Parts: sequence; structure tokens; C-alpha cells
Amino acid sequence: MLLLTQSEIRSLLNLDDLLDAVSGAMADISAGRASQPPRIGASVEGVGFLGAMAAYCPSANALASKLVSVFPGNHEKGLPSHQAVIVVFDPATGQAIAMLDGTEITATRTAAASALSVKLLSRPESSVLAILGTGVQAESHAKAVTRVRDFKEIRIASRSLQAAEKLANRMKAELDLPFRAVSSWAEATQGADVVCATTHPHDPVVRREWLSPGAHVTSVGLSAEGREVDAETVRQARIFVEQRSTATLPFSAGSNDLRLPFEEGAFTLNSLTEIGEVVLGVKPGRQSAEEITLYKSVGVGVQDAAAASLVLRRARELGVGKSAEL
Repeated sequence: MLLLTQSEIRSLLNLDDLLDAVSGAMADISAGRASQPPRIGASVEGVGFLGAMAAYCPSANALASKLVSVFPGNHEKGLPSHQAVIVVFDPATGQAIAMLDGTEITATRTAAASALSVKLLSRPESSVLAILGTGVQAESHAKAVTRVRDFKEIRIASRSLQAAEKLANRMKAELDLPFRAVSSWAEATQGADVVCATTHPHDPVVRREWLSPGAHVTSVGLSAEGREVDAETVRQARIFVEQRSTATLPFSAGSNDLRLPFEEGAFTLNSLTEIGEVVLGVKPGRQSAEEITLYKSVGVGVQDAAAASLVLRRARELGVGKSAEL
């Protein structure tokens, strides 16, 4: 097996290539070509959960399985809230051929999928971006979403203004873009064309009263108890998801943001649009300049498989990684 570390993966992942790979993976889902059973998970009550995600992504000819832990309290310990390992298998023989750190891949492919939604669903003239949160996902979104739109103003908000200032200063220096910290979720969101929510929510950080007409929202935060997006936004927005069948499942495989309003009758499964259907051109994206669009992500295995395949191919080309026998 080839073993690849987080730092090696960071150097090997190309965001532009990943955007194309994620687009292909989403199309595979909506065309019925991909194979990925619903995620399963084991919970540590009040602390976190361990999820298992297996998938075959034909557009990348990739077969992989990921184990991912989500422990929100890790931020207080100086650790990522999401940690993962990915095992890649030969799709012709089923042989395990590589093991990769999955933390970097999880963060980057999630942001790449959000960037794909921004490319497909936000208004082309979008110029103000709000990023809610300051963790690993916030940073990866700052890097990915700014590749698909020419933002003139980028606001970062957090429960801690100091944390927002720290991330804004770092991203401004690294990307040479106009990042700035703001003091509240509302201040970040009001007047923003694109809002990227990347929090571990208790109460919603995206509220309909703060959103401007025509805003596009991406939401990747998950919580066993809370919601990242308020019910009024869900009721009024056109909703886009990775996979219709998994969007409203319980927390370990779905999202409270959609599950709870769904159970309250706010929308039907048929009213959801898969992002892959937009990629394939079988369903429309944005239909007016005023409508609010919401892309709610829960994470799907084909994204991990596609990203791992990219990394593995690049590692072989450059001779990166260590070989090990099991």
C-alpha cells in the first residue's frame, strides 16, 4: 500500500482539478452511475461520532472507503473537529492499494463542492462574500470559493472577533484578496451575494431576515442538536443537495437543517434539486436574479473517492509517499 500524509496530500491536491472531479462525481450520482450506500455512524453521546462512507465513483474510476470522526469540542483542544482516513481499492480486483490521511481531503473536497454550487447558482456579478466560521472548513472555503467569482469584499464572522481577525489577516496575506473581520453573523450576511456557513451550530447562523434578494447560501455545518440555517430560509429558498435520498436522513447521515423542516412539511423530496442534475443540464439552476438559493451539503463518499483518486495519481507521477506491507 502507498501511504500519504496530510502534508503530502496538501501539496498534491490541485483545486481546479478537484472542482472538475467533484463536478463529475455529482453528475455520477444524479445519472445513477455511482454506488454509495448511506453513511453509517457510531455516536459517542454528547461528544461526537464516527462515520463510515464507502463509494465507487465511475467518472474517476475510484473505489474508496472513508472513516471520519466529527468531534466539535476538538477546537478547544487545538485539534480539527473533522479527522479522517481514506483507504483506496483497485476497482478491478478489490485490493487495498493506498491509505491516505482524509482530514485534508474532507476539508478540500467539501469546499470544492461548495465552490461548484457558487459557480452554478450564484449570480455572475456577485461581489460580496460572507464566510461564517473560522475553522478548517472556513479556511478551505476561503481558498476554493474565491476561485469561481471575482469578489470585491470578503467578510469573515465568528463567535470570536479575535478568531475572525486572525483568519482574515492570514487569508488576506496568503491570497491577496480583500478579507476583513466583522463582529456578527448579521453584519457578515447583510448585503452579501454569497454566504458560506461552516460552523458547528447550536442556533442558526444563517437567518432569512439577514439575506438579500438573490443571495446564494452554502451550508456545510452539521450538529446533532442545532441547525445552521433557519427554517424560514429553508422554506423560501430553492434547495440544492448532493443526493436527494440522503438529504433528510438523521444527523449521522443527513442534516437537521433539512430534516426538521421536511418533517414539518416545509418541502417535499421532489422539490429538492441535486447539484449533479444542474451539472448534467437536466434541471435548471438559478431561475431569477431575486431568488434565494441554498446548497446544503452533508458530504458524500463519491467526493472523497474522486479526490483520493486525483491525489493518488499525482503521487505516483511525482514519486511521493511511502510503501508499506500489511
